[in-house]
Amino acid sequence: MAGMATHVITGAGSGIGAAVARRLHTRGDDLVLHARDAGRAKELAAEFPGASTLVGDLSDPDKLSWAFGHQSLPSRVDSLLHIAGVVDLGPVGELTPKAWRHQLNVNLIAPAELTRHFLPQLRLAQGHVVFVNSGSGLRAGPEWSAYAASKHGLKALADSLRQEEHDNGVRVTSVYPGRTASAMQVKVHQQEGKEYDASRWIDPESVATTILMALDLPRDAEVNDLTVRPGR
Repeated sequence: MAGMATHVITGAGSGIGAAVARRLHTRGDDLVLHARDAGRAKELAAEFPGASTLVGDLSDPDKLSWAFGHQSLPSRVDSLLHIAGVVDLGPVGELTPKAWRHQLNVNLIAPAELTRHFLPQLRLAQGHVVFVNSGSGLRAGPEWSAYAASKHGLKALADSLRQEEHDNGVRVTSVYPGRTASAMQVKVHQQEGKEYDASRWIDPESVATTILMALDLPRDAEVNDLTVRPGR
């Protein structure tokens, strides 16, 4: 995907999303950065000069359509990168419906809604949808039930979308990173009651490298599923 492509990115404010946005911005591509509110949009615009922003609350996907209806959307989208996510750990016996809904909304339903909105532009460009999933999208451990359920659902969304849009030339990739040094990982360690050591986990830049590899792959091939694990 060479030169002046347009990428819509969620989660560009930190971690993997920020690493991907920096790479694409540096090489001169056009960025449309999602933000949860106007204040965050202003911060992202300052961090990535020339980028556009799109405001909408992923935790309330029912209102995304209304929010987007009051903003200018790109006429062409070469890639839609779903990188934002939230996590709240807890045993099944203690997780509340609010905790379940929040994770399902942000991690699964909002990506589905964003994809629905941008599919016409993606079809026009024969673009690429990337879902940054998690190792928890392939297996579920104790106290990870709600997060893992949202990520298992995200895998199902990607798999269905890939088959539906293949004849339209839209590529779909799921990336399953292991634990990555990020603000989310700090929160996970706090919830687990463990000391956080960033050096033990994957650098977000390494995950960004794998995502750009999938984006830049020639059209004769497609990466469907990509698992990335800590190397030490």
